[in-house]
Amino acid sequence: MTARQDKKIEDLMHAIYGELYANSTPYADFQKLIDNAELNEFGQKVIPYNDYEIDQELYDIIVEKHLKESKLPKWRKQAVSNGILLGCSPKFKKGAI
Repeated sequence: MTARQDKKIEDLMHAIYGELYANSTPYADFQKLIDNAELNEFGQKVIPYNDYEIDQELYDIIVEKHLKESKLPKWRKQAVSNGILLGCSPKFKKGAI
């Protein structure tokens, strides 16, 4: 991938995370989470994603909307979707049983 493609993917993922956290409980500004994150022993920023919850249906709507707008190839959209799910996205709210 080129640097330009990397930047496009990074910007897309940042936009998705931003909207996910803006719709989470409690609300959070993803950029502020990044700016204020502590570093772990590997120098990586630690985002307390387990402190935030989002409805899974809303999560799916947000991710799909951004991926559809991105005009990326199908395989790359799937890679971004997997990266978001396995990354620092808010956890899903537990459904009523």
